[in-house]
Parts: sequence; C-alpha cells; structure tokens
Amino acid sequence: MSSPAPDRLTEILDGLQARLEGELRGNRVAVAHPGARGEASEEDWLRVLKAHLPHRYQADRAFVIDSQGACSEQIDVVIYDRQYSPLLFNQASQRYVPAESVYAVLEVKQDLSREHVLYAGEKAASVRRLHRTSAPVPHVEGVAKPRPLPPIVAGILTYQSSWTPPFGDPLRHVVSELPADHQLNIGCALVHGTFEARYPNNGGVNLTIVEGPRSLLQLLMRLLKHLQSLATAPAIDYEAYLARFQSDGGGGGRRTP
Repeated sequence: MSSPAPDRLTEILDGLQARLEGELRGNRVAVAHPGARGEASEEDWLRVLKAHLPHRYQADRAFVIDSQGACSEQIDVVIYDRQYSPLLFNQASQRYVPAESVYAVLEVKQDLSREHVLYAGEKAASVRRLHRTSAPVPHVEGVAKPRPLPPIVAGILTYQSSWTPPFGDPLRHVVSELPADHQLNIGCALVHGTFEARYPNNGGVNLTIVEGPRSLLQLLMRLLKHLQSLATAPAIDYEAYLARFQSDGGGGGRRTP
C-alpha cells in the first residue's frame, strides 16, 4: 500500500511560518532599538503579505486621505486596491492612499497586550472616520449606481502574546470594550495562534481562537476570507477631490454653462 501523497500546501506554509518566525525572532535579538525593531517587523510582515495576497491587492505602510483633506495616522499595513490608488497621491517617500480604495488596516506590534489592542483600535478609527465617496460606474449596458461603502477590516499582527494564556479573558475583555470604529476583526500572535472577532448587533463580541503552530496559515486564510467578502472597492468620485483642490486655490478652472 502506497503512502499518502505529501500535503504540499501545508509543507509550503509550514516553511513560510518557520521562516517568518525566525526572521521576527532574529529582529528581536539583533535589533536593540525598539523603533528600529518595530520597523524591521513591519517590513517582514509586509513582505509576507505582498508575496501571498492576490495581485489585485497592494500592501504598504501609508497614510490614508479623503476628499475633504483629512488624513489618518500612519498605518503600518494598508491593504488597498491598486487600481483605485493613483500615484499622484505619493509624495517623496510617503505613500497616501485614497480612503475609497482601502480594504484593511493592520497594526504591527511586538506583543499582543491591552495597550497595543487599544492602540490598534485608535489607528483603525483614524481611517474609518474618513469621508469616502462612491461614483457611478459606466459599463456596457449603461451606468451602475454607486456601490455602497463596504466596511474596513482592521487587525493587529504581533510576534507573541504578553498574556497567559495568550488568548484568554484579558483579550476578550479589551476587544469587547472597543467602540464601533475602533473594533478589530482579526489578530495574530505568531508563536501562539490567531483570533477573529465578530460583533453581534445586540452587543458583546464573539471570538474565534485557533492556537497552534500554523498561525500564519490561519491568518492568511481568514484575512483572505474578509477581503473576499468586501468584493471590489468603490470607484473614487474624482469630482469630489477636484472640488477640494479648486476650493483651496489649486485650480483656476471655470465651468461654463
């Protein structure tokens, strides 16, 4: 009787898990300055996401802006639709992503803790509070109505949890305290596991926790599930951005009757 065929997907993802764990562990040891260590961790997570997300998605460290001139805090990982992010919003080494094109925002920290969960929620809120437009989309049969604005997914990515057990009552308590625009949908402590949070309309939080050695696989699959549910980002209403530009004296154009 022949032995079962090897599970290539599991082998590949187990290898990726081990490599990322090793890189993050190495950064914790080799990089002494907390800020530099955090930046190295962000680069590691960005590299993994860029390599394994479908090409329709782009992942970068960025600010998010809206047509009214407001800007989010700097976000460690913004997952957005490249098709709807014109490069004219990039300045020098800073990337600015229009709010309409954002699918998800993720905060990178060394440890999962109450302080860091609350901070990730604040970062998420700085994006969710921005104004988003949605323009009609021409197609072969006419013009489609503007798409309803989809929710923006938010999460936290860490190397380990500061709690014992890693996903116990302290996590549940802090996640349940988050105001609506601060709520986190997904999280990972790489050496412990992942969590996914759902918020019923009647209040509270439902947590799905998966502990074990394949946290990266769990994270990627759960993140992809969330992204899939969002479908396509709404089309940007460029007239709204143009109106802001002209109101600030940036354009001398005049509309004729």
